[in-house]
Amino acid sequence: VQLVESGGGSVQTGGSLRLSCEVSGSRYNRYCMGWFRQRQGNEREGVAATGADGSRHYADSLKGRFTISQDNAKNTVYLQMNSLEPEDTAMYYCAAGSGWSLLPHRYNFWGQGTQVTVS
Repeated sequence: VQLVESGGGSVQTGGSLRLSCEVSGSRYNRYCMGWFRQRQGNEREGVAATGADGSRHYADSLKGRFTISQDNAKNTVYLQMNSLEPEDTAMYYCAAGSGWSLLPHRYNFWGQGTQVTVS
Protein backbone atom coordinates (compact mmCIF):
# COMPACT_ATOMS: atom_id res chain seq x y z
CA VAL A 1 0.00 0.00 0.00
CA GLN A 2 1.35 3.43 -0.94
CA LEU A 3 0.11 6.68 0.50
CA VAL A 4 1.02 10.06 -0.92
CA GLU A 5 0.09 13.28 0.88
CA SER A 6 -0.18 16.68 -0.73
CA GLY A 7 -1.63 20.08 -0.03
CA GLY A 8 0.66 21.33 2.68
CA GLY A 9 2.20 24.77 2.63
CA SER A 10 2.49 28.07 4.42
CA VAL A 11 -0.59 29.95 5.54
CA GLN A 12 -1.36 32.88 7.81
CA THR A 13 -3.13 32.53 11.12
CA GLY A 14 -6.84 32.05 10.56
CA GLY A 15 -6.35 30.58 7.11
CA SER A 16 -7.33 27.20 5.71
CA LEU A 17 -5.68 24.30 3.96
CA ARG A 18 -6.94 21.03 2.56
CA LEU A 19 -4.59 18.08 2.68
CA SER A 20 -5.03 15.11 0.38
CA CYS A 21 -3.84 11.54 0.72
CA GLU A 22 -4.05 9.27 -2.30
CA VAL A 23 -3.94 5.54 -1.62
CA SER A 24 -2.69 3.03 -4.17
CA GLY A 25 -1.47 -0.54 -4.32
CA SER A 26 -4.40 -2.17 -2.61
CA ARG A 27 -8.12 -2.00 -2.26
CA TYR A 28 -8.71 1.36 -0.70
CA ASN A 29 -11.92 0.42 1.05
CA ARG A 30 -10.16 -2.31 3.04
CA TYR A 31 -8.60 0.23 5.35
CA CYS A 32 -9.48 2.73 7.96
CA MET A 33 -7.66 5.99 7.40
CA GLY A 34 -6.10 8.39 9.83
CA TRP A 35 -4.39 11.75 9.83
CA PHE A 36 -1.59 12.44 12.25
CA ARG A 37 0.80 15.28 12.88
CA GLN A 38 4.17 15.70 14.46
CA ARG A 39 5.18 19.07 15.80
CA GLN A 40 8.85 19.80 16.27
CA GLY A 41 10.12 18.17 19.44
CA ASN A 42 6.84 16.33 20.03
CA GLU A 43 5.61 12.82 19.46
CA ARG A 44 3.31 12.01 16.60
CA GLU A 45 -0.31 12.62 17.56
CA GLY A 46 -3.64 11.64 16.11
CA VAL A 47 -5.70 14.31 14.40
CA ALA A 48 -8.64 12.51 12.78
CA ALA A 49 -9.65 9.06 11.60
CA THR A 50 -12.38 7.29 9.71
CA GLY A 51 -13.99 4.04 10.76
CA ALA A 52 -14.94 1.16 8.48
CA ASP A 53 -18.57 2.20 8.92
CA GLY A 54 -17.81 5.70 7.67
CA SER A 55 -17.70 7.18 11.15
CA ARG A 56 -15.37 10.11 11.79
CA HIS A 57 -13.30 10.64 14.87
CA TYR A 58 -11.28 13.63 15.99
CA ALA A 59 -8.83 14.66 18.62
CA ASP A 60 -10.87 16.59 21.18
CA SER A 61 -8.72 19.70 20.85
CA LEU A 62 -9.32 19.90 17.10
CA LYS A 63 -13.04 19.27 16.86
CA GLY A 64 -14.81 21.97 14.93
CA ARG A 65 -11.76 23.15 13.04
CA PHE A 66 -10.62 20.01 11.21
CA THR A 67 -12.76 17.72 9.03
CA ILE A 68 -11.81 14.36 7.58
CA SER A 69 -13.55 13.12 4.46
CA GLN A 70 -13.12 10.53 1.72
CA ASP A 71 -13.68 10.23 -2.00
CA ASN A 72 -13.80 6.50 -2.59
CA ALA A 73 -13.91 6.92 -6.36
CA LYS A 74 -10.54 8.67 -6.17
CA ASN A 75 -9.06 6.49 -3.41
CA THR A 76 -8.35 9.70 -1.56
CA VAL A 77 -8.87 10.93 1.97
CA TYR A 78 -8.84 14.62 2.81
CA LEU A 79 -8.22 16.75 5.86
CA GLN A 80 -9.84 20.17 5.73
CA MET A 81 -8.20 22.49 8.24
CA ASN A 82 -9.81 25.81 9.09
CA SER A 83 -8.96 28.64 11.49
CA LEU A 84 -5.36 27.53 11.53
CA GLU A 85 -3.13 28.62 14.38
CA PRO A 86 0.66 28.69 14.73
CA GLU A 87 0.32 25.69 17.05
CA ASP A 88 -0.94 23.68 14.07
CA THR A 89 2.47 23.95 12.44
CA ALA A 90 3.66 20.37 11.95
CA MET A 91 4.40 17.62 9.52
CA TYR A 92 1.10 15.96 8.68
CA TYR A 93 0.90 12.28 7.81
CA CYS A 94 -1.85 10.01 6.61
CA ALA A 95 -1.95 6.36 7.54
CA ALA A 96 -3.93 3.21 6.75
CA GLY A 97 -4.84 0.47 9.15
CA SER A 98 -7.29 -2.32 9.83
CA GLY A 99 -9.27 -0.38 12.43
CA TRP A 100 -9.70 3.25 13.30
CA SER A 101 -7.66 4.76 16.06
CA LEU A 102 -5.95 8.00 17.00
CA LEU A 103 -2.93 6.04 18.16
CA PRO A 104 -0.09 5.90 15.62
CA HIS A 105 1.01 2.38 16.49
CA ARG A 106 -2.33 1.00 15.31
CA TYR A 107 -1.54 1.83 11.69
CA ASN A 108 0.48 -0.28 9.31
CA PHE A 109 1.07 2.02 6.35
CA TRP A 110 2.25 5.63 6.27
CA GLY A 111 2.82 8.38 3.79
CA GLN A 112 5.91 10.54 3.67
CA GLY A 113 4.20 13.56 5.18
CA THR A 114 3.41 17.09 4.07
CA GLN A 115 4.55 20.18 5.96
CA VAL A 116 2.07 22.75 7.22
CA THR A 117 3.41 26.06 8.51
CA VAL A 118 1.14 28.66 10.08
CA SER A 119 2.50 32.11 10.88
